[in-house]
Amino acid sequence: MKRLSLLKFFLISAVSAVLFLQSCKDNAPSPDVDLNSAHLYDNKVYLRWNAMFLELDRYAGGYRPGPAPRALAYLGLSAYESVVAGIPENQSMRNLFPGLAIPEADPDLDYYWPACVNASYAYLMPRFFFHMENQYSSLYGEIDITYNQLNSEFAQETTPEILARSLAYGQAVAQAVYDWERADVVGHNAFLDPQPISYTPPSAPGLWQPTPPDYVRAMFPQWGGVRRFALDEDEMLARAPIPYSESPSSLFYNQAMEAYGMVNNIRADGPEAYEQRWMAEFWSDDILGLTFSPPARLLAVADQVVSNENLDLAGCAELYAKLGMALSDAGVALWHSKYHYNVERPITYIRRVVAQNEPDAANWETILNNPVAGFEGVTPAFPGYPSGHAGFGGSGGKILSSMFEYNAEHPGTYSMTDQCHFNRSEFNGTPRAFSSFKELADEDAYSRVPLGVHFRMDCTEGLRIGELAAQRVLELPWKK
Repeated sequence: MKRLSLLKFFLISAVSAVLFLQSCKDNAPSPDVDLNSAHLYDNKVYLRWNAMFLELDRYAGGYRPGPAPRALAYLGLSAYESVVAGIPENQSMRNLFPGLAIPEADPDLDYYWPACVNASYAYLMPRFFFHMENQYSSLYGEIDITYNQLNSEFAQETTPEILARSLAYGQAVAQAVYDWERADVVGHNAFLDPQPISYTPPSAPGLWQPTPPDYVRAMFPQWGGVRRFALDEDEMLARAPIPYSESPSSLFYNQAMEAYGMVNNIRADGPEAYEQRWMAEFWSDDILGLTFSPPARLLAVADQVVSNENLDLAGCAELYAKLGMALSDAGVALWHSKYHYNVERPITYIRRVVAQNEPDAANWETILNNPVAGFEGVTPAFPGYPSGHAGFGGSGGKILSSMFEYNAEHPGTYSMTDQCHFNRSEFNGTPRAFSSFKELADEDAYSRVPLGVHFRMDCTEGLRIGELAAQRVLELPWKK
């Protein structure tokens, strides 16, 4: 006979008491209770590891923007696979991806599913962030501390035998996922060389070149070749941007004037300036060492929703696997498109073209500042079209919508207040409220225009690609 964990003992007692009282009341039949279900456990292990990821991501050199969501995809997939045997309605992805050889859980044995997740994260996290061990030794050491603290708590809730088996299984799954991850030669450890000197951007009017004031080299020009999880090859390329033009009557020029006017309005403290600056700064997340990265922002949003909804372990496993995979696929398609079209950023167009009619535009700057490096008026170091922020917002928003909206409690809406940057003093992190995840995603996207780093067309197409990436992930065979 299988040994029952302490948790199961207490659960059986509780269930028995409830059923006894209910039977005394109306003689109703006893429902079946699956005592090996991941639905019986809370979200603690996920929220603890996500907090660890967000802190590492804040300081991880080379992680912005592609490696962060890619790491979330593998972390989420591995954790999902480590507990899917305890989710009766779901199925493994092991046969979906060629070369992914994940061991199966023994159906005749008990597992403590939170420990499986703990072992999975503990195995993969240091392998994705090993380059931080020396420079951020204290923070890096928190990986082991998190693992050990959770294990100590779990040891009070199950037997030593089940705990050991669960840890071994979670690690075995993580090892298999990591072996598969390493086979992606473009993406594996790409954070070690985020700005390859071998890449020279094409030069012509309207094409991207390094931007003032720091003129940083192009980041991740090769990222379009990274492994995808759900997007098809023919869905990788963004729609063509608005045709380039220097005519003041053209659509392209008008898009530049929108960014130019918004930034000028903010600097002059004009109408709606406070709201525009607040939105732009609230969603920025551009600066290494200041905040977590833009794609990780959607993880931070998801954590708030998971906490508010008290999502169980099984729900977390599905949510975070889907979220990571969608964010990663969006990033791959976005960067493939960026370096295909090579559309310049507003700052270079405004200084070169708009300045011919607006002399003050010759020294125009964005309102994106880097207090860590001491630069003001910076722009991300890669082509503008389509927007990465918009894509990450679109993909994350759609995944969250699929999990938490369109049900009896939230019929197409979801009211939440994003408190990711509550009490920040370096910028306006005052929480902002939203009535749906679509509204949240759209604001994330279009915040880039008043910041001065994107044209509106960048944001519109970025949103579309992000939502498409999420849709393709949602269409994978998660359910039996």
